[in-house]
Amino acid sequence: MTNPRADRVRDVAKLAQRSARDRRGLFLAEGPQAVREALRLVPDRVVEIYASEACLERHPELKALAEPAGMLRLATDEVLAAMADTVNPQGIVAVCRKVDVSLEDVLSRSPRLIAVLCRVQDPGNAGTILRAADAAGADAVVFTDGSVDVYNPKAVRSTAGSLFHVPVVVGQPVDDLVHELARAGVGVLAADGYGPVNLDDLQDSSAARRLRGAASLGEEASAGEEPSSYALEAPTAWLFGNEAQGLSDAELGLADARVAVPVYGQAESLNVGTAATVCLYASARAQRRTGLG
Repeated sequence: MTNPRADRVRDVAKLAQRSARDRRGLFLAEGPQAVREALRLVPDRVVEIYASEACLERHPELKALAEPAGMLRLATDEVLAAMADTVNPQGIVAVCRKVDVSLEDVLSRSPRLIAVLCRVQDPGNAGTILRAADAAGADAVVFTDGSVDVYNPKAVRSTAGSLFHVPVVVGQPVDDLVHELARAGVGVLAADGYGPVNLDDLQDSSAARRLRGAASLGEEASAGEEPSSYALEAPTAWLFGNEAQGLSDAELGLADARVAVPVYGQAESLNVGTAATVCLYASARAQRRTGLG
């Protein structure tokens, strides 16, 4: 393809707009890493790929994955620039079908760790949290209603391919979500900078339980631990709030505990993506150390 003003090029470029994505059920994955992971893990979701010859020379594995399926089309840099959302496109763009799943599907798999985005608006933050959840071994990421579209091109790029690794649920009302989590035996923690529970204390309590060789979490609870001493190794969903406002009072009220990440230096607070990474890894580490992850 050589004409950046061709109808097909314009159709692909329109997927940068949420209205077009919602209407067509498609989104863009840009760059070699995202396209590689899409082809490797969800090839049935990939509709077509546009790539420059230079990109395919640098990444021959992409050509090997895409060409046999007949979905690969060569395109000039000008065409790719017209299609892509980035200022400096990376030489390859894939049109994919949406990959989100239902909450019922996630809960049917007995999840142990879930990240929940409550009204997170910045696509870069959303992608960072999804990527951190993937790295921490989380079982799912849930975008509540009012959150940024996970298929926003910047959000997709920020996941660095993790969008295709972790089950994602979108548009979920937080009240309904927490109700279903409780039914599935999944506790809820709220990441709150002013929370009365310290994440360090939760980690210390988890380590102490492991060293004492408790027979079960229920025994520990009956041994007189404070209600705020949430068992970090238990199945858990973390709530992460809006960048400017944090979690609302209503959202905080849904949690079993409000947990603060300690700040040892002089920073006022942590970016939501950084806080999410710390919290998710704390749960993942506790679960794996007790053999429950």
